[in-house]
Amino acid sequence: MILDSIKETARKVKNHETTATEIVTDLVNDVKNRDHILNAFASFNSELLFDQAKIADRQLSEGNYSGPLHGIPLGIKDIINVAGYPTRCGSDLYPKQVQNCDAEVINNLRTDGAIFAGKTTSHELACGVTSAPASNPWNTNYVPGGSSGGSGVAVACGYVRATLGSDTGGSIRIPASLCGVVGLKPTYGLVSTGGVEPLSVSLDHLGPITASVEDCALMMNSLVKQSGVDYTTQLNKGITGMRFGILAGKPFSPMQPDVQQAFENAVDHLRNLGATCINIEIPELEHTLAVEFGIIPLESGAYHLNSLQNKPGLINPSIRTLLIAGRVIPESIYHRANKGRKLIASALRRAFDESNLNAVITPSLPATAAKKDQDEFSFETSSEHISVSYVRTTAPFNLSGQPAISVPCGFDTTGLPIGLQVATRPYDESGALRIAHAYATSTEWQVIAPKMG
Repeated sequence: MILDSIKETARKVKNHETTATEIVTDLVNDVKNRDHILNAFASFNSELLFDQAKIADRQLSEGNYSGPLHGIPLGIKDIINVAGYPTRCGSDLYPKQVQNCDAEVINNLRTDGAIFAGKTTSHELACGVTSAPASNPWNTNYVPGGSSGGSGVAVACGYVRATLGSDTGGSIRIPASLCGVVGLKPTYGLVSTGGVEPLSVSLDHLGPITASVEDCALMMNSLVKQSGVDYTTQLNKGITGMRFGILAGKPFSPMQPDVQQAFENAVDHLRNLGATCINIEIPELEHTLAVEFGIIPLESGAYHLNSLQNKPGLINPSIRTLLIAGRVIPESIYHRANKGRKLIASALRRAFDESNLNAVITPSLPATAAKKDQDEFSFETSSEHISVSYVRTTAPFNLSGQPAISVPCGFDTTGLPIGLQVATRPYDESGALRIAHAYATSTEWQVIAPKMG
């Protein structure tokens, strides 16, 4: 289990207080002992991992320090190409042969010295919120979320400090919230998706899932080299004088009582840190799910058309139904949905401008982790499918394309994590990280880890 931050681990490696091989030895033993239960990794090659570690150690002994991730092992969602590993997307549609080339983001991480622990479990075709067979490390009878579930598990259980995930309707922030870790969906297009299997190209985002906000900022520095931004510089500036909009109404309600209480406590804490918090409603967000699912089926159905025609039996029935729907829904629905997306993005932008906001604050999700055999959540006056609950609070920011981060903010009465979501203006990842860091470092939630045998 890796307990030190990325920054501290990297310092120890650079100063020869530890080696990449020693880190990897502990990691391999940890995965061997626990991953038959957790299933964080879909593909794990200890021989390849040791080879990478030995190269990193040799480079350092020769005076060649690659950068701030030198010798740091990372988990990569199994829809992102990593040379030496297969990309299976949680699906039998994809062959087992290894990739020869890296995705663009993997090139960036390699440049800074990262090594790759393996491919983390993805919900099939990155289209779902449970990520079987992965288990939630807080209670293995519960789901870790999805579709980047394995990435959330790998960080929460301490295999690695950071992983990569993808987010089309919440798939970074959902497992981050349910597993009690940090997950950032950056601005649309900021992090390259080259070499990544898509779900819905106009909504897909890549970003980090990490053990701390500081780790998240360091990962962003490596992922977004072209911007020249150092995402760590604002972390410790505090939030005194900032203005936050507290989003109420649909699609953020209803929510479980424990989530409601944790969220109210978090907002009170932000006020105590010096922020002004005002209640706002954005009526256009009520249409989030209609817009989101007016786009995803058509884009994913078009991408997977060949598989639908030639190998439909290899696709999970519920996902196959969504893909088929994308082939029969009139294109006029898709065009209307894109108009709806523009209306939602404009409404959010207008709320920021009219209320002079630095961020909007919501619960990451309206509910904590579902049991593995659970299909619905029951709220006070309604019930809904878990996929609806897990997407309605996160998808608004996929549609608007603006950055949104989930950070731990408490636990329900059964001990399952709850997340707080912070969304800022497009390209203000530094602001989102600053707010999340101020909250996380002044509360205990970020440092509490699941107790596992």
